[in-house]
Amino acid sequence: MTFYKYHGTGNDFVLFDNRDEKLSFTSEQVAAMCDRHFGIGADGLMLLEHADGYDFRMVYYNSDGRESSMCGNGGRCMTAFAKSLGLITYKAKFLAIDGAHVAMIAENGLISLQMNDVKEMNIQEGYTILNTGSPHQVIWVKNVKNIDVPYEGQRIRNELRFMPDGINVNFVQFDGARLIVRTYERGVEDETLSCGTGVTAAAIAATGYGTGNFKTAIETLGGHLEVSFNKKTPESAVDVVLTGPAVFVFKGEITL
Repeated sequence: MTFYKYHGTGNDFVLFDNRDEKLSFTSEQVAAMCDRHFGIGADGLMLLEHADGYDFRMVYYNSDGRESSMCGNGGRCMTAFAKSLGLITYKAKFLAIDGAHVAMIAENGLISLQMNDVKEMNIQEGYTILNTGSPHQVIWVKNVKNIDVPYEGQRIRNELRFMPDGINVNFVQFDGARLIVRTYERGVEDETLSCGTGVTAAAIAATGYGTGNFKTAIETLGGHLEVSFNKKTPESAVDVVLTGPAVFVFKGEITL
C-alpha cells in the first residue's frame, strides 16, 4: 500500500487515499504503523475517503489505533493532501467526525481551517475546560518549559471526573502578545509537538469572559500557529479559524 507522511508544526500523520474504500485497518495495524521504532512513526493515521456533497471525508485514528475526535493539524494536512491528489485547488469542504469544515490554502502555503463553534466554557480559577472538536483542559502556568508534561498531563487526563474517555491537557504561558502551549494528547498518551484543537482551546480560553474579535499568535514546540475567532458572548466563540502550515514529508510503501 502507498502511504504519505505529512506534519503540521511537528504533529505528524500517516495518510492513505481510500476513495475506493478498499482499505480497512484494525486498531493493532494502525498502532503498528504509527509506532516510531517498528513502524512508519506518527501521532495519528488518516484516511481520505469519498463523501457525497463534499470534496472528501477525513477519518482520523490516534496512534493507539482508536478512531479519534477532530484533529486541527490533521485537517490542514488532509487539505494539503487533497490538493496534491488534484481533488481541490485552493478551497476544500470536507466532513470529519465532528461535522463539516472549510479550509483555504493561501498563496504562501499556509492553510486556514474553519473549526467548529465553541458553545460553552467552564471557566475556573487557574484553568478552563472547553470542547473545540476535542475536549481540552487549559491550565495557566508561569513557566511552561519547567512543566513535566508527560507526567502531569497523564495524571490529569486520567482523573475520574474525565472518565471514561479522558481529556487533552494543555499547559499555557502568557508571553506578551503570544501564548506558548504544550499539550498532552489522549490517544497518543504523550506530549506532542503541537495540537491544533489544543492551541485553539488555549486561544479562546485566554480571553476569559471578554467579548469581541480576537486573533492570537501561538508558539508550540513544533512551530507557530494563529487562531482567530469572534466571541459574541463571554462563554462561546464563533467563526473560529486555525491557520498554520501543512508539510509533505515523504511517500512510501508498506506491506502489512
